[in-house]
Amino acid sequence: MGGGTPVADGENGTQLRSRIAQRLDVPKDVRPTPSLVAALVEHYFDHPLRVIMKETSPHRDLAECVTDTFGRPLGSLRLSVTDRCNLRCNYCMPEPEYVWIPREDILSFEEMATLVGYFAELGVDKIRLTGGEPLLRRDLARLIRLLRQNRRITEVALTTNGVLLADHAQELYEAGLDRVTVSLDTLRPERFRQLTGRDEFSRVLEGIESVAKTGFSNLKLDTVAIRGFNEDELGALVEFAKHYRAEVRFIEYMDVGGANEWSLDKVLSQDMILETLSRRYGRAIPLPERGAAPAQRFRLPDGTIFGIIPSTTVPFCAHCDRSRVTADGMWYLCLYAPSGVDLRKPLRLGASSMEMREVIRSVWAARRDRGAEERKALERVGLRSGGLIHIDRLREDPHLEMHARGG
Repeated sequence: MGGGTPVADGENGTQLRSRIAQRLDVPKDVRPTPSLVAALVEHYFDHPLRVIMKETSPHRDLAECVTDTFGRPLGSLRLSVTDRCNLRCNYCMPEPEYVWIPREDILSFEEMATLVGYFAELGVDKIRLTGGEPLLRRDLARLIRLLRQNRRITEVALTTNGVLLADHAQELYEAGLDRVTVSLDTLRPERFRQLTGRDEFSRVLEGIESVAKTGFSNLKLDTVAIRGFNEDELGALVEFAKHYRAEVRFIEYMDVGGANEWSLDKVLSQDMILETLSRRYGRAIPLPERGAAPAQRFRLPDGTIFGIIPSTTVPFCAHCDRSRVTADGMWYLCLYAPSGVDLRKPLRLGASSMEMREVIRSVWAARRDRGAEERKALERVGLRSGGLIHIDRLREDPHLEMHARGG
């Protein structure tokens, strides 16, 4: 099974599930749903079905599914469209100036869509557009339209700080953007100014308002939970999300990069978050079927659902199917990776589609990254006390900070 189940010509996801179900002796009167077949494969073999198969629609070809050395599929791609940002958040981009990616190295939208096409042929079906701040990239809707032309891509999402969202929400929706995530770490204007170095809180609220008015559903609000900064706002953020029919996701403060002055005592852990919310709402019940998603979702007694991304204290490396391409075409297999693979150079030198796919396939097949778990392991020997990379190195290489990799 490690090499995948062969797919017959013209075979769609439903037909493939049926064939696998027959091999596993599933009774004929039982419908072979994706979850049932996945559970059976995970029971009988040494890795989950998502390693060998992806759900498809009638309008989409079945892509090849490539797995890494731990059986993790190449499933989702975070595509950074710029390394620039209009905020200076303490946990991401605190320095006033950085060494920026040279303008001539930034990929065109056509080049980005071409790269996405190669990834899609190898299993990627979800794209998240990131930055820096992606809405600083002019005419982003054009890139979304290009990506929507690929039948293998089932979702195109956007993560934004929300400052420019109200100005662009309608055109993004009309271009085919599926989902929006807005970063929102506080509901207090003075704290927002302290965290971001900018006085743009009202514009972020306007951006969140515009999402609902435009017609988007499934809005998510991402909150970096920082001990000593915003732990007293967790309940307020849950209530704010409920008002907009959104889902808030609390993200543990991560030690990526180095300019953010991270320390372990600033981490508001998943346990701390749950304890704080339980005092207000009662016990939160974890929801099943997390899969490759980074967030563990919970339901409060009143039915409200929220998520926690516990990358620092409970890493999810074992199920991580995501990688990142920077705005200049550097491919990183892990947010913590010290180096990436240059896809821009062969692309611009005229490499064939077969050659580009083979680069991606071979690199992913050799992937062993478990960055968050490795950082967690340093705690046991008392070596996890500061940032990942020294500040002097960060100033030399524009790719090493989180803002260039899309978080």
